[in-house]
Amino acid sequence: MNRPLVGALATAVLGAAALVGSAGSAGAATQDHPTHARHHGKHKTRAVDFAGTVALDDCSGSLVKMPTSQENDKALVMSNGHCLESGMPSAGQVIVDQPSSRSFTLLDKSAGELGTIQATKITYATMTNTDVSLYETSSTYAEIQQKYGIKPLELATDHPAKGAGISVVSGYWKKIYTCNIDGFVPTLKEGDWTWKDSVRYTPECKTIGGTSGSPVLDTSTGKIAAINNTGNENGEKCTVNNPCEVDENGKVTVHKGTNYAEETYGIPKCFAAGNKLDLSAAGCELPKPSGARR
Repeated sequence: MNRPLVGALATAVLGAAALVGSAGSAGAATQDHPTHARHHGKHKTRAVDFAGTVALDDCSGSLVKMPTSQENDKALVMSNGHCLESGMPSAGQVIVDQPSSRSFTLLDKSAGELGTIQATKITYATMTNTDVSLYETSSTYAEIQQKYGIKPLELATDHPAKGAGISVVSGYWKKIYTCNIDGFVPTLKEGDWTWKDSVRYTPECKTIGGTSGSPVLDTSTGKIAAINNTGNENGEKCTVNNPCEVDENGKVTVHKGTNYAEETYGIPKCFAAGNKLDLSAAGCELPKPSGARR
């Protein structure tokens, strides 16, 4: 996972890989996804900067909106589930509506620090099927824009495309990694955790500790296509910081030095008007808390 080593053992186990949130369905992993046209101006590449990204104490993140979000809604911040201040959720664990007072440092387009925004609760977090945390803040989008001149990044609602140009924008390191989507992994396993339909980067995105939770922007749309979350550091098989790929037939492969993200296109289906989480909404495939009605 791409979170830097910190003092506590529970944190240190995270090493320097990066877990990301894949809200796409497991079934989507077996589909053929269109190749992204990248030549002769078919898809214009947008300039990517740091506006809308945030730095956490040990991870990266972003100020995000759903397609249905309104300017007077309480703003959301997205990072990885493994970046939670309380420690990594266990396999199968889902956290909803828990109080939080975490602070996020908001960056401008040049990675200058504008100030902090404050969480009031963890709206949703898990490391099951995906690796995502979504915080509700005390500020509305309008208030943030008025005070800092920053608009949120928007989550795309379409499955990302193989070959798409992407930028991984780390607020923690104030660094942008640029590469392409190499392909999709039906199942990515790391330690006790399993993620579905993960994004594999081409080799140019050499993400490191601290990049966990970075938004992965599609450079043709400027929207968030995934969330950065892990990479295979030492060539080990399915261990912490050494995820392995499992195909539809159960074949396991290891790609040392390869980094990954989790898709986010399914997340908006789980949010209703007012940025309210609704895990029972039609099309929502985010894991539910144990005991919740399915």
